Formats: sequence, structure tokens, C-alpha cells
Amino acid sequence: MKHLAAYLLLGLGGNTSPSASDIKGVLESVGIEADNERLEKLISELEGKDINELISEGSSKLASVPSGGAGGAAAGGAAAGGGGAAEAPKEEEKKEEEAEESDEDMGFGLFD
Repeated sequence: MKHLAAYLLLGLGGNTSPSASDIKGVLESVGIEADNERLEKLISELEGKDINELISEGSSKLASVPSGGAGGAAAGGAAAGGGGAAEAPKEEEKKEEEAEESDEDMGFGLFD
């Protein structure tokens, strides 16, 4: 992923065909060592392709992937049952608290 991110950054900067050394330079500038095998694979797969076209193709593919929506149906079913509607928020709050606690146990933050 880091190799692709560097490739895209170079593309945004105006380099329409970044080389492996260009990508290594970007990664090394932020203290990341490039993986030559993955880098060469990325370069070979993207060779001769337009980044903007690839992004638009990927976006259209992602648009067809189902996401979300299932939670609303389950809550609606509980509400139809009568007393279940009052219990649903409590369970949801408990799950959120557990998730927050587990993040703290890891010992590091996202931006540390």
C-alpha cells in the first residue's frame, strides 16, 4: 500500500510515469524502506496505464459493493417486537464502550 501511495503522490505532483527510483525516493524521504519485489510488481502492473482512468474504474467497482444498511433492519425488527426497542440502544452503547476500551489497551495512538 505504501508503494501505491507514493506512486499516486508522484502522479499528483505531475510525474505521469513514476519509476522505481522515484518511488523509493519518496518513501526514503519519510524514513520507509521500499520492498523491491513489491515495487517492481506495482510498476509492471501500472505500466502504460492512466492513473485517473484506474481510479474511476475502481470507484465504479466499489459503488457496486453492498455496504451498510443491515443495522437499520435489525433495529426495525426489534422495535416491531414491542419492548425490544428500549433495549437496543443499551446494547449498542455497551459495544461502543468495549471497543473504546480495547483501543486503549493497545498502548499506542493513531498519530503517535
